[in-house]
Amino acid sequence: MGKLEPGLRLLHPEQRDKAAGEYEIRAIPIDSRSKRRTRLGNMSVVEWLLDSDPSIRWHVMRDLIAEPADVVAAERARIASEGWGARLLELQGETGLWDGGTLFPARAMAGPPDGSNTGGANEERGPGKANDVGVLDAHGGEEEADDDQPWTATAPTLQVLRDLGIDPTDERVRRAIALVRDNAKWEHAGQPFFEGEVEPCINGRTVAAGSYFGEDVRAIVERLVTEQLEDGGWNCEAERGSVRASFNTTIEVLEGLLEYERATGGSPAVTAARQRGERYLLDRHLMRRLSDGAVIRKFTRFAYPPRWHYDVLRGLDYLRCAGVVPDQRWSEAVDLVRSKRDADGRWPLEKTYPGAVHFALEDGDGKPSRWNTLRAMRVLDWVDRHSEGRPTSSRL
Repeated sequence: MGKLEPGLRLLHPEQRDKAAGEYEIRAIPIDSRSKRRTRLGNMSVVEWLLDSDPSIRWHVMRDLIAEPADVVAAERARIASEGWGARLLELQGETGLWDGGTLFPARAMAGPPDGSNTGGANEERGPGKANDVGVLDAHGGEEEADDDQPWTATAPTLQVLRDLGIDPTDERVRRAIALVRDNAKWEHAGQPFFEGEVEPCINGRTVAAGSYFGEDVRAIVERLVTEQLEDGGWNCEAERGSVRASFNTTIEVLEGLLEYERATGGSPAVTAARQRGERYLLDRHLMRRLSDGAVIRKFTRFAYPPRWHYDVLRGLDYLRCAGVVPDQRWSEAVDLVRSKRDADGRWPLEKTYPGAVHFALEDGDGKPSRWNTLRAMRVLDWVDRHSEGRPTSSRL
């Protein structure tokens, strides 16, 4: 890669000299907060982010360096034809399923050789009872078991495609979603994919995917609104008697409701439910139990992909997307994010949830994470703009 002078940044990828493997440069200032040049040498943090997959580049162009809309759209369009997005589309089976299943791969649902039934484990179900942070472990502690769960079936793959920001109007994407709509059935009772199933954690993700990809998920949304608990959140264990919400389920439902409102305009009832759910997170300062004020340690480790798990960075990025104005309830969580920035201005990957994947999106735990760095930078930009009275715009 060619050397860059201070104060210059990379052109977007269609302006590369691909044959030479070099970047051209132009004299456009980089925001001072991203100009950290230590072990990165002559490359700034923004340049490091841009030296990646189209799915990261277009987010950087939109959220961090405010490229023109047509430039952002051109980069986003690349996701379906190259890099991670294209690879995921190519892995879809002829039946419309990824790895032969909806929530779990077909081989995972077949059960062990002795014929015993594993029950198709609920994602948020553990050996203990639900409490106000989700699910207790077998010893009553705050940590959930890290079961080795495969992430290669249809539902988790659509979650990743949405996170990448693949263009839902791309013809290749439309064909893929039509196959899912026509063929994917939930393992729970054979329900069509975009009709959802019974658990709000799964249904929240289904609403997010369906809304993003232009499918009708109104019936699931109506169900989720009626399932909101008295404390303002949601919990997959409610059908088994839990009356306290779970951070994990709540963030899933909130992301789904917000995506639905953006796609359809929503309704007063949906907006009210979503805002109550946001207060659930904020009243707990995004990381504490309401009962005793204790910090929930697992929420302070930043993962990508987050799968069905909540953490502080995911919660803050959601609030940014929703356009929630930062207040004192954000401060502790924001300070935590700032504290994790390394000497180069990047954030590490702190947690990878175990299980089979199509391919890795990060370099491994403990190493600099482009996804965590991107999300942390845009969260802090959102907070700093508010504190300094500068213009803001919420973006997905």
